[in-house]
Amino acid sequence: MGPDAVPRARVDALLAAVPARDPETSRPESLARAERQRRRWATQVAVADELARRECAARGLKVPPEAPAERLLTVAGNDVADLGSIVAAALAHSAAARVLLDALEAERAVPETDVRDYYERNQDRFLTPDALRRGVDPFEGTVPDDVLPYESVREGVLRELRRAAGRRAFFGWLDLARSAVVYAHGHEHPGDPAHPDHEHRH
Repeated sequence: MGPDAVPRARVDALLAAVPARDPETSRPESLARAERQRRRWATQVAVADELARRECAARGLKVPPEAPAERLLTVAGNDVADLGSIVAAALAHSAAARVLLDALEAERAVPETDVRDYYERNQDRFLTPDALRRGVDPFEGTVPDDVLPYESVREGVLRELRRAAGRRAFFGWLDLARSAVVYAHGHEHPGDPAHPDHEHRH
């Protein structure tokens, strides 16, 4: 990252906060490989944090004090599944990343037609409690009273679609921002096929 390189201490702090996974084997070469991958993973989280800090500064966004690295221990499993482990950890660790994600989400415009279309295509998500108790099949045999009215769920659907759009924008921003990063040897992305023990795991 040029003269503004991320200090090694920030990577070390992340490594200290997140315990290593139990190795599949106790062979020294396997343990060394696991530790290399852990450092590459932590580097990606630290880089995402630094890039988010710079982007927030460029946008004039106020960032609250940083959360302690220990917050990484509480990353939810469904967030890892939805976002990937690096982005989920970056959002858990980095106040700047969360502020930026919120800003990107707020910028998303969701057309009313998209909200209505989502409601119409996902009627199974909007069955009334009575319909659920009766075991109504949402894909056939429903009557209007079996489904919550559009007006009562519209705001929730809008929030969900805007959140998804904000996440897509965050992914796009991060991919572009990381494309200019130069990594020190041993700190490359853990899924980088340029090194022999790469892996891509979420």
